[in-house]
Amino acid sequence: MKAAVYDNPGPPTVLRYTDVPDPVPGPNDVLIAVEAISIEGGDLINRRSTEKASPWIVGYAAAGTILSVGESVHDRTVGQRVTAFHMQGSHAELWSVPATRTWLVPDGVDMGQAAALPISFGTAYHCLVTQGRLRETETVLIQAAAGGVGLAAIQLAREAGATVIAAAGGRERQARLIDLGASQVIDRLENDVVAEVLRLTEGRGADLVIDPVGSTLQDSLAALAPEGRLVFVGNAGGGGLNVDLWQPMQNNQTLHGVFMGPLFERPAVHQTVDELLSAAAQKKLEVVIDRIFPLREAPDAHHYSETAKPLGRVVMKP
Repeated sequence: MKAAVYDNPGPPTVLRYTDVPDPVPGPNDVLIAVEAISIEGGDLINRRSTEKASPWIVGYAAAGTILSVGESVHDRTVGQRVTAFHMQGSHAELWSVPATRTWLVPDGVDMGQAAALPISFGTAYHCLVTQGRLRETETVLIQAAAGGVGLAAIQLAREAGATVIAAAGGRERQARLIDLGASQVIDRLENDVVAEVLRLTEGRGADLVIDPVGSTLQDSLAALAPEGRLVFVGNAGGGGLNVDLWQPMQNNQTLHGVFMGPLFERPAVHQTVDELLSAAAQKKLEVVIDRIFPLREAPDAHHYSETAKPLGRVVMKP
């Protein structure tokens, strides 16, 4: 099969499109003919910085059709459309993953949307609802609101009845973010996010902040109301996660860290993704795809993901 692999970590140019052996599924796995691949933030971080056995097929998320099932798999069948999460291997024509890390794709959801939904919307739901305990009438600040998790969080927070303040770079994105459910959009390139949040909340701050950036954590704390909750997930900014905890202690604030990797097989999380896929099929949620590349152009797709500030997810197709 063809795959995008790297031998040593580095910039997008370390990726090469080449022939590799077909994966051999185990008894608990399904083999998927990949139709769409979602480039996730973790894919970019791994390619930049993580030493792996060579050649290494990067990639967390893809969707396609099941070609075969392992002998111990009883709830999946050949021919079903599925989307999947796994810690590596999605940047390929074929992908073997544990059946427990797949979800059936309902009619009405195309494969690009299906590939992007579990991580972006599953993460946003866990941050907002499970850890963030968002309540109706509260105000939530969403950092990096134009990314996949941010766009999902805007829509889910809107559905929860919250007032949504979205922080993103670039005026051209504001109308789109408001269409998706943001009450206010702060252009972080032109405004001080903390000052704007305090102005919009009459000095109180946001009840909940969702921060997928990492490098903005200190500002997120400064924009948080007393007794508020900050949920930080991932590290899209690529910097350190060091913050001064004196202020949140004085303000009785709560910090929650989220890493979704080990959570997707939990029954409650798995069911939530099923429900989110159903909502997307009913057009209640929108999975925003910025651009689609062929897999053979994986270096260009990764470069675009890192430098073009895409609105939503970048998808590749074999």
